[in-house]
Amino acid sequence: MAYRKTLKLVCGLAGGSALVVAAVTAQSQGFLGGGKRGDGDGSWSRFPAIKAAQPAWSPASHTPAPSGHFWDFNWDKRDPSALVNGKKKESVTDDPSSEQENGKPKATRNILLIRHSQYNLSGSTDKERFLTPLGREQAEFTGQRLAALGLKYDVLIHSSMTRATETAGIISKHLPDVDLVSCDLLREGAPIEPVPPVTHWKPDAVYHEDGARIEAAFRRYIHRADTKQKEDSFEIIVCHANVIRYFVCRALQFPPEGWLRMGLNNASITWLTIRPSGRVALRTLGDSGFIPPDKLTRT
Repeated sequence: MAYRKTLKLVCGLAGGSALVVAAVTAQSQGFLGGGKRGDGDGSWSRFPAIKAAQPAWSPASHTPAPSGHFWDFNWDKRDPSALVNGKKKESVTDDPSSEQENGKPKATRNILLIRHSQYNLSGSTDKERFLTPLGREQAEFTGQRLAALGLKYDVLIHSSMTRATETAGIISKHLPDVDLVSCDLLREGAPIEPVPPVTHWKPDAVYHEDGARIEAAFRRYIHRADTKQKEDSFEIIVCHANVIRYFVCRALQFPPEGWLRMGLNNASITWLTIRPSGRVALRTLGDSGFIPPDKLTRT
């Protein structure tokens, strides 16, 4: 009777998980009866709910299995060791290790990917898909956020599509000393057929054309710093959700066909950091906490 009162009290204070702990302790002390200490499952028959809550446990069953995929440090084809090896026959130095050390990047690149703001969905052409009043507000919030970070931005690159160009223009007002550059490679498109598949998506011809262009954009903008770069850089790219999600998958060496499994709010910030060694880190994905909740959209 005393044990039952104690068990009831523990459960009331700590929740159902405490019941399992108390019952396990009781079993180990032989309070549940039905056998000696350590006699298997016999005593649990009196508490079927507790027994059901105890999954079979072993270190093997609780340790994630490695995927078998290793990090490719030469993913951007700029690994100094690979470059030196390719030029060994032409090397004029007696110490290849010294040549390799001198050819290593020293700076870290920070790439802030901004999704365009909300735009007019009823437009039939790109020019008609301009920002809505709410979209312009969203871009203002993003510009304020980027300015508040106090970083020394090197460039503001944007897709040549209307909604991205207008978003970049509004952000630029908050970063007056940063150059604006337009790029057609960053236009929206279907980078690769998504997995799992979606029936309402695009025909193969679209993936073939858009995918090559978006991959070209990735190779142009997402890579480690050049050896001539001495200081860390901060670059802003204003583009589109599909492009950003594909960039993230490729940069982190995740399966690129998984890009559609992520969602991004309008005017959100995704921050990639690329170290001189070729390591890549995702600092934020679709950060939009600086936009008031009633101003958030994902169109």
